Amino acid sequence: MKTLKRLLLGLIGLLIALYILAVLIVPGIVDKRFNTVSLKPPYTVSANAQSLYNSLDFIADMHCDALLWKRDILERHDYGGVDIPRMREANMAFQAFTIVTKSPKNQNFDKNTGDTDQITLPYILQGRPINSWFDLKNRAISQCEALYEFEEQSNWTFFVIKSATDLEAFLEKRTSNPKITSGLLGLEGMHALNGELKNVDELYEAGIRMMAPVHFFDNALGGSAHGVSKEGLTSFGKEVIKKMQAKNMIVDIAHSSPQMIDDILAIATKPVVSSHTGVQGQCNSVRNLSDEHVKGIAQTGGLISIAMFETASCGSDPASTAEAIKYCIDLVGADYVALGSDFDGAVQTHTDVTGLPLFVEELLKLNVSEEDIRKVMGGNVKRFLLENLPQK
Repeated sequence: MKTLKRLLLGLIGLLIALYILAVLIVPGIVDKRFNTVSLKPPYTVSANAQSLYNSLDFIADMHCDALLWKRDILERHDYGGVDIPRMREANMAFQAFTIVTKSPKNQNFDKNTGDTDQITLPYILQGRPINSWFDLKNRAISQCEALYEFEEQSNWTFFVIKSATDLEAFLEKRTSNPKITSGLLGLEGMHALNGELKNVDELYEAGIRMMAPVHFFDNALGGSAHGVSKEGLTSFGKEVIKKMQAKNMIVDIAHSSPQMIDDILAIATKPVVSSHTGVQGQCNSVRNLSDEHVKGIAQTGGLISIAMFETASCGSDPASTAEAIKYCIDLVGADYVALGSDFDGAVQTHTDVTGLPLFVEELLKLNVSEEDIRKVMGGNVKRFLLENLPQK
């Protein structure tokens, strides 16, 4: 009996040791495999482009998924798209950190169901809190908590923005220390509400200030562009959108079906955004916005944030994203256009964050004015957040 007990204890100890080893090794391997760039650093641009880039006072990006990967974003990495040291190197003032909680197996841009999930195993192997392994709301909250931990450990070189007052205070601090940077929490897919309207309040309390109804599959709010039904907002979806806008949470229509976008624009009382997108007029993909939807977002006073990967821009270099930006400027004006890279979104982006000067270079080649480049590279995001985040 004692021998059997020793064997069982030994087996349990071995399993624990193997789990710890997996937690230490596997997440980094997976991160490196899925988050790559087409053009590797270091990046060089013309003196004119670099001079303009260096003069930008607020560089901002509306979408990255870095929190999904259990990466220490306080350390500089030679893989992936973004971390705080590289943000500071790129003089980036603001990055939206968007939270992924569920992703179907064999994910594609055409048709997915929510019957499977490839996030569960990575969450377990990352050593995330046990209560988040099988609960989508808790997965979202665990990523929020991770960003706050980075803020605390950053020696106040990184700040989480939750209100217009927070942003104003950050901007004041940045006048004396231009190397500090900031981030905002967003949510990619409101399946994380677990079908309960009250969870809008809970995620708001956790610090989330921007939410997209769907990601790659349909949920209780309605249809994804990559789902099965392609339907619009459900009655529950309409309740959620109205509640979000009452709380000054930003509605993000990225990944929504065309019908859902129509429905959101029809009931929107405040500006809406697409946090990472392309445009069909420049790159005809189911992933991208039609001209009518670009115009509809602009009419709300919102932002069309252009992504930096091939499916969104029909190219694997900054020139393709610059073309999409120029297309939007020509269609609705520069006041409604921003960057939405999708760094670390399990896609190959054109560059990492330190490559942002290349986008300035390509915009100059397209004869985009310096004033409009300043807006697109971050000025519009600053104005939008000051006007639309909760005041306190």
